[in-house]
Amino acid sequence: MSRVLITAGASGIGRAMADAFDAAGFGVWVTDVDADALAGVPAHWSARACDAADEAAVAAVMAEAGTLDVLCANAGVAGPTAQVEDVALEDWRACVSVNLEGAFLAAKHGLPAMKAAGRGAVVFTSSTAGIYGYPNRAPYAAAKWAVIGLMKTVAMEAGPFGVRANAICPGAVEGARMEGVLAREAAAKGMTRDQVYDGYAAGTSLRSFVEASDVADMAVFLGSDAARRVSGQVIAVDGHTENPDPKV
Repeated sequence: MSRVLITAGASGIGRAMADAFDAAGFGVWVTDVDADALAGVPAHWSARACDAADEAAVAAVMAEAGTLDVLCANAGVAGPTAQVEDVALEDWRACVSVNLEGAFLAAKHGLPAMKAAGRGAVVFTSSTAGIYGYPNRAPYAAAKWAVIGLMKTVAMEAGPFGVRANAICPGAVEGARMEGVLAREAAAKGMTRDQVYDGYAAGTSLRSFVEASDVADMAVFLGSDAARRVSGQVIAVDGHTENPDPKV
């Protein structure tokens, strides 16, 4: 049985990925910092509490999991909502730590076994913020841009060993995290939640948000043999973002 490990896999996009890989016949490992969310995953999954930015914890989980066929470096946080000059350094560092260092640590400790086995796929969760930038979200955008650079480097380094790497860039995804973003941006801009929501939707050619399952389906594809010649790619699942600034 093929095996996948998903960081921050107990809720949100990560949980949707885990469900999709499970449905595709994979053995599923998930890590998360949310104990309540971990308690709610299916009993046949392997679930471990782990801070994605804690190297010792990540190394221990990866050693326990052993050789993986797919690694989804998915852990992330929204970070502060503020103009660059109003972002506190500690908030910047906290956001970058999870979004970028978490991805780095997953790759650092997951890749050796994949390279030794001569196979595998790493799927990084970036964001359309990593393609276009993101007003009032400088730490998040900077980290997600950096994840793409990390992914492309991993693809170059691991490719000769039969290991692929790609990045998914979700756009505005329905769910609890995006609701928090909408609330904070509405407050920062003096708008209503619905005005911000409509602005995001209007900024895409499909005029809609995406579902976590849309992102999960792409992750399963990238982890499958159907994508065996797809590596080093940045793939947006966003309804085609035309205007990354939701002031419309």
